[in-house]
Amino acid sequence: MQAWSFVVLTLATLMISTVDAKIYERCELGMKLQKAGLDGYRGYSIGDWLCMAHYESGYDTSFVDHNPDGSSEYGIFQLNSAWWCNNGITPTENLCHMECRDLLNRHILDDILCAKRVVSTQNSMSAWDSWTQHCSGHDLSEWIKGCDVHLKTDSRKMHP
Repeated sequence: MQAWSFVVLTLATLMISTVDAKIYERCELGMKLQKAGLDGYRGYSIGDWLCMAHYESGYDTSFVDHNPDGSSEYGIFQLNSAWWCNNGITPTENLCHMECRDLLNRHILDDILCAKRVVSTQNSMSAWDSWTQHCSGHDLSEWIKGCDVHLKTDSRKMHP
C-alpha cells in the first residue's frame, strides 16, 4: 500500500509540474536570462545560453530525458539527477540542493541558479555536450537577433 501511495504522489507531482510548464520563446527566454545576470557570467553570452538551451530542451521547462545509466535530465537546461538535483530515484550528489521536479515549471530562477553552479565548475559550458557540439566557436549573434537583448562585451576577450 505504501508503494502505491508513493506512485500516486509522484504522478500527481509530475502532473502539477506539467500544468505549470512553459515552452519559452527565444527572445522571451533571452530577456529572462539577461535579467537573471547570465549575460557575461563566467565569460558566456546570452547567445551561448540560448544556443545550449535550444539544443538541450527546445526551451521546454517540462522536458525530461532518461539516460542509459539510470539518471535523468530535467528542465530547460537538462540538469542531471546524478549531480545537480534529487529525483528520489537515482543516487545523487544534489549539488544544487533541490528536487528535480522543481526544474519542470515555468519559474526558472532556480534552474538559472543551478546552471550558474554548473558553469562555475572546471567543465564550464562544456558540461553540456550540446553546447560543445553546436555552440562553441560559432557566431552566436543569431541567437539574439530580433530580441531586445544587448550583449555585454567580454572583458577577457578585450584584454589578451
